[in-house]
Amino acid sequence: MRARIVSVVVAVLVGLPAWAAAQEADALRREIEQMRQQFQNAQREYQKTLDALTERLQRLESRPQQATTTPVIVQAPPGPAPAPPSLTDLARPRQPFTLYGERRQGQFLLDFGVVGDFVGNITQRNVEKAQAGTFAGRENRFFPREVELMFFGQIDPYARGEVRIEAAEEFEDGERELHLGLAEAHLTLLTLPFGTQARLGFMRNRFGLLNERHREALPQIDQPNVLTRFIGEEGLRESGAELTWVAPLPFYLEALVGVFNGDNEEAFGRASLKAPLVTGRLRTFFELGDTGALQLGLSGATGETEERRRSTLAGVDAKYKLTPEGWRHALLTVAGEALYLDRRLDVFDDEGVGERRTRERFGWYAYAEVQPWRRWLAGVRYDSTQFPVDPGREWAVQPYVAFLPSEFLRFRLAYKHTDRSHRVTGPDDRGSARVFDEILFQATFFLGAHPAHAF
Repeated sequence: MRARIVSVVVAVLVGLPAWAAAQEADALRREIEQMRQQFQNAQREYQKTLDALTERLQRLESRPQQATTTPVIVQAPPGPAPAPPSLTDLARPRQPFTLYGERRQGQFLLDFGVVGDFVGNITQRNVEKAQAGTFAGRENRFFPREVELMFFGQIDPYARGEVRIEAAEEFEDGERELHLGLAEAHLTLLTLPFGTQARLGFMRNRFGLLNERHREALPQIDQPNVLTRFIGEEGLRESGAELTWVAPLPFYLEALVGVFNGDNEEAFGRASLKAPLVTGRLRTFFELGDTGALQLGLSGATGETEERRRSTLAGVDAKYKLTPEGWRHALLTVAGEALYLDRRLDVFDDEGVGERRTRERFGWYAYAEVQPWRRWLAGVRYDSTQFPVDPGREWAVQPYVAFLPSEFLRFRLAYKHTDRSHRVTGPDDRGSARVFDEILFQATFFLGAHPAHAF
């Protein structure tokens, strides 16, 4: 009996450490699981806070910077009032808001990115023969409309630069070719006197509502017909300089004036600073309550054609966005633009006798789109325009839908119906296009950094 008791005691003493170790391991597991849950809860809270801050930042960046800010009232000590700033004070360069001053040795200040924009279209055979579709000479094809390499960043505290190189399939002189060339290269001086800024180099002119935007950033697959007819498929892309100024008013008002070579062959073409292309634009912005915003603009451009005849463009545009509280995108966007063209040209009869005449042409477009979900939107655009030189006009309607898996990837599908006042024939009178239909498709992706677009 005594031996059995001794054996039991010995077994207990031997197994006690193992049991204690097992209990300690279970306690550690519970503690680790508890810490893991606490970490996951904290991570979710941080993510919610980060998403909220990111949303606020995106909403602020999507609105034009106001010319004035609400001043902080500081009680000044008793004494004489300070003297108003002198002309020298106003003319002195100001320090811009920039992170350049926090640069560390070896820090890479240059951002770069890649944009790939591919477009396809399907239309009738006669339209293809006439080369008279939306993308002339590229009917019934899927092609790279724009593959762009971008470099941009802060040069120093007083300037920033941007360079874009693009490759695209283009149709010129009856042939399709893949062109590689310079799309933009310009610098912006940020700290000029009197609160002005200047942009110098080769750039897309800030004329009208859409000319400044690259083709992948257009609100629809193609640009409005009036822009293609009046200033060409490439738009106003010129070498020269632009000067901008934001007026010190209670509301936002931006004024712009530019001087360029006038290389655009559709509307101008003189290509000389002896008779430069001069552009101007006024743009204002209003907040309509907490959810709405309205932008209004006036634009003008005047220069000479290759025949040294005066050509003038004038435009007015408007854009409205409705963004519900807490949304990261606009629920409703409505925009439109109207252009007037006054162009002098020489008209010759069958006997070669010339007569100087004036062409006054008008065109406009308007579109509306809704985005009830983050990844889906739908809209419709209406175009109406006269031809700039020849008689006649055309109108078109285009409903479209877009799918956006993320902010770096986008797909669009559209149907476009075009009706012209007369038939357009192709080379050697092949084909004809008066009333026709097209199915348009677009796929766009962004790699790396991509600068934000204006409102």
